Amino acid sequence: MNVLIAGAGIGGLTAALCLHANGINVRLFEAAPEIRPLGVGINVLSHAVAILDRLGVADAVVAAGVQTQAVRFCNRHGQEIWTDPRGKFAGASHPQVSIHRGALQMALLNAARTRLGDQHIHTGATLVGFSQDEACVRIQLHLANGETETVQGDVLIGADGIHSVVRGYFYPDEGPPLWNGVMMARGTTMAPCFLDGATMIQAGYAGRKFVCYPVQNSVNGAPVLTNWVADLRAPDGEAPGREHWNRPANLAYYLPHFADWRFDWLDVPAVMRGADAVYEFPMVDRDPIARWSFSRVTLLGDAAHPMYPIGSNGATQAIVDADAVASMLTNATQFGESIENALRAYEAARAPTVARLIAMNREAGLDRLLDLAEQRAPSGFTDRDAVLPQREIDTIVNEYKRAAGYALAGAMPGAMTGSQR
Repeated sequence: MNVLIAGAGIGGLTAALCLHANGINVRLFEAAPEIRPLGVGINVLSHAVAILDRLGVADAVVAAGVQTQAVRFCNRHGQEIWTDPRGKFAGASHPQVSIHRGALQMALLNAARTRLGDQHIHTGATLVGFSQDEACVRIQLHLANGETETVQGDVLIGADGIHSVVRGYFYPDEGPPLWNGVMMARGTTMAPCFLDGATMIQAGYAGRKFVCYPVQNSVNGAPVLTNWVADLRAPDGEAPGREHWNRPANLAYYLPHFADWRFDWLDVPAVMRGADAVYEFPMVDRDPIARWSFSRVTLLGDAAHPMYPIGSNGATQAIVDADAVASMLTNATQFGESIENALRAYEAARAPTVARLIAMNREAGLDRLLDLAEQRAPSGFTDRDAVLPQREIDTIVNEYKRAAGYALAGAMPGAMTGSQR
């Protein structure tokens, strides 16, 4: 079997490694002329790290990032609503890792180059079309030198992101991604350690929220590279066009909304001002689609199920997709199943899970805790349990974690009781 993958992001690279590990030939095609360590921070949940461990790349990923100890949810006054232990600190078999997206991508790319060989990783190769029949799939590429090329394979996996060419072929009338009215300013700052140096914080509420976490380990308490995101609901209007994604943000627009967010343990305005560069993105997703797989072609990651960046599920679900599609295609080669049946089995295994996550993230996911605290106690609280009882927290948390698959890597982290906080 020869598998062609469009897109060398987190999902595409992981799929290539999973397929290669199972003895399947892979060729990767990436539109960018060079794969560089771009982006800001992301989180990889423990069950996705378990997959990277089976691939032999988890050690490099963990070394490049931070083993997240907990996620702390706070109101806009810096008061703790709830703290959730993560990864091994919650009894899971593998850590949750906070890492710069570029560092994760480079760890995967280095492994792919070593195992697949550079000759199977093609940059400056933009997918512009494809066709398929009973015998094969053929992809048309526009190359960086201006030439075109046709490549033949047995399977095409579209891992080409939220603006997927492959998805657009099957859903030509879908239109642009759906915007919820929130803009996200994102940056990285060399900032002083806060709390234990390995905790992610989410403070505020929907439409005015600040997320912050280190993506490198501090040495002797020295300032460390820290990822941050400032969410702000925009004035009524249309979503930014695609050409305005990943554009420099006007920090002066965002800062006044967080000017008094100076907690005992974190100075939010100082962190925002300390970034070398700040970019903004609209918070978007797409509706779940009826099918991902069509004969020899399927979708993966953001091409299949873009969702709001809530709950650390973007990279995580792409990694789980990669493992699943490789498993189904391997079964096809070993047991004589058809490629079409294998891809439909992959879709059946994954599509319901991520469709539920899309819906839950639209309802704020675990961030519901922030919204409830703001609604019930906008001026802060002296007794958290009177505002948000532990039983209600447990219900929200465990429902989301079951949907997101946290339990796949071991014990499912649960809400901490009052005596544990």
